[in-house]
Amino acid sequence: MTIFTIGIDPGLSGAIALLRNGEFAEVFDMPTMGRGSGNKQQINAAEVGKLLRECPPCMAWIEQVGAMPGQGVSSMFNFGKATGAVLGALGALQFPVSSVTPVKWKTTFGLIGKDKDMARTAAQELMPTAPLSLKKHGGRADALLIALHGWKHR
Repeated sequence: MTIFTIGIDPGLSGAIALLRNGEFAEVFDMPTMGRGSGNKQQINAAEVGKLLRECPPCMAWIEQVGAMPGQGVSSMFNFGKATGAVLGALGALQFPVSSVTPVKWKTTFGLIGKDKDMARTAAQELMPTAPLSLKKHGGRADALLIALHGWKHR
């Protein structure tokens, strides 16, 4: 029996990953729309839904992120909107969703207290066929590791 798992790093620079039986299957940069960067960009919920509609029914795991020290109210509001857009797409497709804190999934891979790019290194070692060659692929790595955490804790 084939089991699929989705991992999601929400946010404008995040990604959506799909594993098949705990192995790399697909990874997509988070679909966005708008011009420029920052608050002019937003998650394209319709495109998120289109990508996920192609996935077989499966469990989705999304990173549960809260306010961070020094982050402005407007930034947190925009991040909440982005997360809500992804959750709305998942809900419309009736995928069951679990959230996981960064501390939990990072602990699974020994990444607590490590440099942010270490997640990309860990994901490359665990899934060498995943497209993670550029430093900007940190969101992809996080989504893949979130999915793998979900697979291990299903």
